[in-house]
Amino acid sequence: MGSGQWNVERRCFSSESPQSMDPENGPETGSLSIVVLGASGDLAKKKTFPALFNLYRQGFLSADEVCIFGYARTVISDDELRDRLSGYLVREKDASSEELEVVAKFLHLIKYVSGPYDSEDGFRQLDKEILKHESLKTGAEGLSRRLFYLALPPSVYPSVCKMIKTCCMNKSDGGWTRVVVEKPFGKDLESAEQLSTQIGALFEEPQIYRIDHYLGKELVQNMLVLRFANRLFLPLWNRDNIASVQIVFREDFGTEGRGGYFDQYGIIRDIIQNHLLQVFCLIAMEKPVSLKADHIRDEKVKVLQSVVPIKDEEVVLGQYDGYRNDPTVPNNSNTPTFASVILRIDNERWEGVPFIVKAGKALNSRKAEIRIQFKDVPGDIFKCQKQGRNEFVIRLQPEEAMYMKLTVKQPGLDMSTVQSELDLSYRQRYQGVKIPEAYERLILDTIRGDQQHFVRRDELKASWEIFTPLLHRIDNGEFKPFSYQAGSRGPAEADKLLEKAGYVQTPDYVWSPPSLE
Repeated sequence: MGSGQWNVERRCFSSESPQSMDPENGPETGSLSIVVLGASGDLAKKKTFPALFNLYRQGFLSADEVCIFGYARTVISDDELRDRLSGYLVREKDASSEELEVVAKFLHLIKYVSGPYDSEDGFRQLDKEILKHESLKTGAEGLSRRLFYLALPPSVYPSVCKMIKTCCMNKSDGGWTRVVVEKPFGKDLESAEQLSTQIGALFEEPQIYRIDHYLGKELVQNMLVLRFANRLFLPLWNRDNIASVQIVFREDFGTEGRGGYFDQYGIIRDIIQNHLLQVFCLIAMEKPVSLKADHIRDEKVKVLQSVVPIKDEEVVLGQYDGYRNDPTVPNNSNTPTFASVILRIDNERWEGVPFIVKAGKALNSRKAEIRIQFKDVPGDIFKCQKQGRNEFVIRLQPEEAMYMKLTVKQPGLDMSTVQSELDLSYRQRYQGVKIPEAYERLILDTIRGDQQHFVRRDELKASWEIFTPLLHRIDNGEFKPFSYQAGSRGPAEADKLLEKAGYVQTPDYVWSPPSLE
């Protein structure tokens, strides 16, 4: 990023952006303590701290109010943590002196406390450091706000939450304490409910923010606006017009050194049960009463509870050749690296419409998209159905875009038809506009107390109810994955399942984002 763009962003945000916004009562003031637990881990370094830095440089975190604390078992100093983080915030060799100055100011806000995750000593020390900050930053009418971000494995959530509850809760009237927990939220229905019960015994539901970064993506956030603010889509969004819906996640690389971790979960737990199922809810839900968090989440829960049990014949699992070559993966691993699952909804809007949810690693491309295919035009006087159906495609990443595939007349003297598209490509249409990272948006929502884009407990329970029977069969070796070549489309059986579901491929059609020229 050049220094000119950096200056523009600071001008645009620093003077006008709210520091913290209570959805009901307006801006909040007073000290804000953000504690990143697991501060020395990869998630914190690569996602959490960079997101906090971007919020700071855009003016959403004020140096007059905020202090950021790192907490982990590693024994290091404040400066050592800052040195470890700086390379993840900016590329120093490409940075201007102004950029480096902003980074230095941000790093100065970070303090570090080391200690175990299951002992009061470290958390008592953390509380003392937070109190020092609060005594300096909280005015007579200000609030004491404490946000704990658990960039940690779920196995330590209960002990860490217990220590927070025992030692580190907000101590002022009118302030708050909030806890952000990362996925995976358990491995199945039983473990997820156990985890929810343990955390729920310590904190009220409004204090718990179960983060799924897919809900922070720009095009996912656009779904409610697209569906409910455009008359064009309202009459079309149902079983009378839509033939099928695909929600696809593809990666062109394998586990890349994470084989041991990935093998404990597999592609369904890692991607489908959480990220893609959240997208599924936003596509299929009914219009909420309002944009309040609980009204939106009520509708998502209704959709999940309407999903019928998954049929064996509507599931294809795959494992890429070479996956078991990873020394951290068992030689007899049954863990799928690819899955294609058809979900069906038993309600008036969607009866008979297959929702094909598909995710895989080591495939021939990298993308995440929603593909809504419409039914054939009755009475095809142009005899053009073989060219393909109308499709509405929402590209979540990379190259964020929305485009509608249409049949149009080929330019020329003949009355011949061709597939083309109406295209809204974000990089072309919104030049110079920075699309926020998902973690930036969701951390800001947590500070503001907006739970709209976070997972509620009953929603989590309903999602696990859909997949737990299938996952147990996979874990028990009763459901075997097909092998597929790394760099391919995945197992051939997945394409057969797609065809069986009624999806019609568009021959020789390839979408490419428009040029910026």
